[in-house]
Amino acid sequence: MTDFAFEDTDLDAQTAQGLTENALQGADDGEMFVERSVSESFVFDDGRLKNASYDATRGFGLRRVLGESTGYAHSTELSPAALKRASRAVQAADRNQGGIYADAPARTNKKLYIDCDPTLSPAFADKTALLAEVDTYVRAQDERVIQVSVSLAGEQRNITILRAGMDPVFDCRPLVRIGVAVTVEQDGRRESGQAGAGGRTSYEQWISKESWRSLADEALRQALVNLEAVDCPAGEMDVVLGPGWPGVLLHEAIGHGLEGDFNRKGESAFSGRIGERVAAKGVTVVDDGTIADRRGSLTIDDEGTPTECTPLIEDGILVGYMQDRQNARLMDMQATGNGRRESFACPPLPRMTNTFMRAGEHDPKEILSSLKNGLYAVNFGGGQVDITSGKFVFQCTEAYLVKDGKVGAPVKGATLIGDGPSVLTRVAMIGNDLELDPGIGVCGKAGQGVPVGVGQPTLRINGLTVGGAEIG
Repeated sequence: MTDFAFEDTDLDAQTAQGLTENALQGADDGEMFVERSVSESFVFDDGRLKNASYDATRGFGLRRVLGESTGYAHSTELSPAALKRASRAVQAADRNQGGIYADAPARTNKKLYIDCDPTLSPAFADKTALLAEVDTYVRAQDERVIQVSVSLAGEQRNITILRAGMDPVFDCRPLVRIGVAVTVEQDGRRESGQAGAGGRTSYEQWISKESWRSLADEALRQALVNLEAVDCPAGEMDVVLGPGWPGVLLHEAIGHGLEGDFNRKGESAFSGRIGERVAAKGVTVVDDGTIADRRGSLTIDDEGTPTECTPLIEDGILVGYMQDRQNARLMDMQATGNGRRESFACPPLPRMTNTFMRAGEHDPKEILSSLKNGLYAVNFGGGQVDITSGKFVFQCTEAYLVKDGKVGAPVKGATLIGDGPSVLTRVAMIGNDLELDPGIGVCGKAGQGVPVGVGQPTLRINGLTVGGAEIG
């Protein structure tokens, strides 16, 4: 399979392996990362096909690591000359230094998904017809619908990693996503809702009539709920978070703070705290890249290390960080299969895969009924997080007031304000209804975006600051 990476190029696997080993002599670590990818996207908006694109890319990135220094070069030209130029470039970054080459990662895990190419099937005409069908269906459900946007995207990435002292490794990574956004209008007021799903599979399971109709119905439901929303009161209150996608708050406010580079540099609120209590009892958080077909899953990470289920917090105690090879070596820890990159043009960084809180013992109805006066947050939009302090601000796209355990009116303008370490200690009840998100997440870090998964059960968090349109 390694030869496939160099098919129709001036470079062959044996030559590439030899040049890579020469480039990495005297280094602590490094690799040649070769990528061939195809991707497509369709957007059907305002009753017509607004955009259809197809892209094919190939190239390599060469990385040389010495201590905390990294030399990185990349090229879309796969040839001995290009690889030699890259070798000179990465070696220039660490002149007058020396190191010991790190052990190669073990190869232990199984293939997590099929080697399909979503861009080949169904045919172009069938995909565009599907988008038009979704548009027609949504508009027929309610006369208040004024705009529908349907998107479909698929890609296939084939990657090969060459490293000194390790046989080449190959991975084939499909990824698809479908999304529906709906805008409704009533008495001059406009509101919107959206829903999406996807994973590392072919299109078939996501574009079945049953699947896309459920997404369309959900997007419309959210839009209609928002038509009835009232201004959210502001102030400190107890909050119940719904299961699944609300785990994005956990991902942003806590997950990034548990990545190896931030902790090695002392920039995280969790730096140097392994073995300490950082959360309420019952809070267990893991990062698991081994779940079949999930959006954030990888057979191997982008350094060739097999992914694993990495415990981060166990029963409230901090037990580990997510590590790539460089930060793991510098911290005298093990790599956890979390070295990820957006493409061959980017060096790997410690990144999340599928990060979620494990289920507890409480029935979700019991959690809601326990809320005297508070907020039930079901869906989230964008947010901002400061890694050093863990402080965050998150916008709720669907939330409800709760009084005496009864879910009341939907509210608009609700934001959750706090800091990750503090929020963890205020978790009062954990539901038994763990859900993962439907497969829509993209995580940004250092200018790189990668697909990820999030999840959690229903949670009650006491004393959270809620921003709103009026003071409660």
